[in-house]
Amino acid sequence: MSVQSTSGSIVEQFQNNADVEVDPEEVEARVTALVEEYQVPEDEARRSVTNHLLDEHDIDQDAFYAESGNDLVSIDAIDAEEQWVDLEVEVDQLWEPRADSIAQVGLLADETGRIKFVSWETSDLPELEEGQCYTISNVVTDEYEGDFSVKLNKTTEIAALDEAVETSTGNESVASEGALVAIKPGSGLIKRCPGDDCTRVLQNGRCSEHGEGEGEFDLRIKAAFDDGQNVEDVIFDAEATEAVSGISLDEATDMAMDALDPSVVADRLRAELVGHYFAIEGPEIGEYHLVNEVEEIGPDDAAAADAARVLDEHFDAELV
Repeated sequence: MSVQSTSGSIVEQFQNNADVEVDPEEVEARVTALVEEYQVPEDEARRSVTNHLLDEHDIDQDAFYAESGNDLVSIDAIDAEEQWVDLEVEVDQLWEPRADSIAQVGLLADETGRIKFVSWETSDLPELEEGQCYTISNVVTDEYEGDFSVKLNKTTEIAALDEAVETSTGNESVASEGALVAIKPGSGLIKRCPGDDCTRVLQNGRCSEHGEGEGEFDLRIKAAFDDGQNVEDVIFDAEATEAVSGISLDEATDMAMDALDPSVVADRLRAELVGHYFAIEGPEIGEYHLVNEVEEIGPDDAAAADAARVLDEHFDAELV
C-alpha cells in the first residue's frame, strides 16, 4: 500500500466512523514524514497518525475502532497486505520468540488453512493459549515473499470462544524420513531486520521494507530434503539447526568473527550434514516444510520407511 492510499484510507475512516473532516494534505504529510524520513512501517505510521487525530479531535479510541467494521474473514481470504480484519481461529502452535520485542509467535488455524501471527511486547495483549479458540479483532495483514501473516497490535481485541473452531488438516505437523541432499543459499548465520514488526532477512545489509540497518544475528538452514519420493524445501530455525548440527547461535557468531567471514558457518553445516539421513517433523506452510523436531537416522531406516510407505500405498490402491 502506498503512502497516498494509506493517507486516503485514514481520511475516509474519519469521515465514515466519526463524521469528522480531516485535512488530507496534513494527513499525507504526517504519513510521508513517518514512512520516508523515519523509516516507520506503514501500518505503524497509519496507527500513529490515526491516534494523533483521535486525540486532536477528542474522539474515543475504542468507539472509533469499534465503528471500523472490519470484515470477519477466513484465513484463505487473506490475499493482500495492510488489510485490517477480524478472525475466528484456533491457536494451532506457539513457537519460542527469537527476540525480546516479540511476546508471542505461532500459527492460527481455521477450516480454510493456517497463518503465522506475531504479537509484540509493546502491544501488551493477553497471552494466547495453544489449542484455545478465539475471536481476534482488528489485526493487520502482512506479506513477505508470497507468504501472508497477521500482526496483533495495540488496538487488537481478543475474546476466548466457548465453541470449537473447525480447522483444516492441510498444515498439520507432518513427519518425514529421508536424506538432506543440499543446503541452499541463505543458510547459516544470517542477519534479520531489527525493526519491531519485521523478521525479514537482510540482503547486503538492507531490509526490503525498512532500508539499511545493522541487523540481528539468527541461525537457520534452508535445505532440499529427499524422502525417496519427492524433494521438498525444508527450513530449520535456530533451535532445530542447533539440534541437528550441535552449533548454537553464539558458537556460529564466534566462528564467523574468528574467520571474519559468516559463510564459514554455512560451509560447516554443508560439510557435516549433506548426505545424512534424518527423521523430521513439523508443519508445511506454503512451499516450505518447517522443521520443529529432527533426529539423525541411518540410511537403512530411511529405506525401510520408504518401502513401508510404498507397501501402504499399494494396499490402499488394492482396497479402492
